[in-house]
Amino acid sequence: MAMLGVDPWRPRPVRIARVRRETQDVFTWELDAPRFTYEPGQFNMLYLFGVGEVAISISGDPERERLEHTIRAVGSVTRAMASLARGDTVGVRGPYGSAWPVHEAEGGDLLLVAGGVGLPPLRPVVHQVLRHRERFGRVFLLYGARSPGDLVYRRELEQWQKREPGLPRCTVDHAGAGWRGRVGVVPALVDEVSFDPARTVAMICGPEVMMRFTVRALLARGVASERIHLSMERNMKCAIGLCGHCQYVPYFVCRDGPVLRFDRVAGLFDRREI
Repeated sequence: MAMLGVDPWRPRPVRIARVRRETQDVFTWELDAPRFTYEPGQFNMLYLFGVGEVAISISGDPERERLEHTIRAVGSVTRAMASLARGDTVGVRGPYGSAWPVHEAEGGDLLLVAGGVGLPPLRPVVHQVLRHRERFGRVFLLYGARSPGDLVYRRELEQWQKREPGLPRCTVDHAGAGWRGRVGVVPALVDEVSFDPARTVAMICGPEVMMRFTVRALLARGVASERIHLSMERNMKCAIGLCGHCQYVPYFVCRDGPVLRFDRVAGLFDRREI
C-alpha cells in the first residue's frame, strides 16, 4: 500500500476539501490526497496539530481521488476536529492494517452487517461491489443504529436501495411515531435474508455486543467461522505494532487487524475486558 509519507511516524499535512454533517455528532471529511491508495477496511492516523492523533477507518471510494473519513466526535481530539472547516489542514499517516477480503467474496453471496458508525469502514466495500456487481451473487447490507437520527449516509442509503434491493435493510433500537422502518436489533435481521451459507462471506463492524450476537446468528445459519470477518476496535496509538495499546492477546489490532477472521479470535471473542 502506498503511504503518504516515507517516515511512518510523520504525518503529512493534507487540506480538508469538504465537510459533510452526517448526524448530530458524526461528520465526514473529504481530504485532498492525490495518489493515495488503500484497500477497504484499512485505517489512517489523523493528526490535529497541537491537539493529538486518532485512528480512523477510511470510509470513501477506493477508486476516487479524494480520501474520506467519517468521524464521531466523542473525545477531546475528535471534538476539536469537529470544529474544522473546508480549507483547514490536518495531518495524515497511513494506510495501516488489514483489509476486508472483497476478492474472496467474489463468485458467492456477500453479507455486510454494520452497527452505528460501523458502517463507514464497510462503505468502501459497498462502492466496490456496486461498481463490479457482476462478480457477486446475492448482496445484503444489514444496518442498525440507536435511533433514526443516528443513521449515517441517509441519502446514500436511499440511493443504494434503489440500485440494489438488498442494500440496505435498516433497523433502529427505538423510534418515534414518524419512523416507518424496523425497530429491533441488527442480529435479528440475519434470519430475514436468504443466502447460501456455504458460499457466503460475512463482514461485520460495530459494537462488540452486536458483533457477538451476529456471529452466533451466522453460525446458526451454517456460515463457517473462517468465512466470517470482523473489524475490531481498540485504542490504537502508534499504528505499527510497537506501543502495545491495542494488544488483543496474541494480536495487535493495528498491525494484525483491524479486520480479523473469526476463527482466529473465536476463543477470545466471548471473553470480556480484553
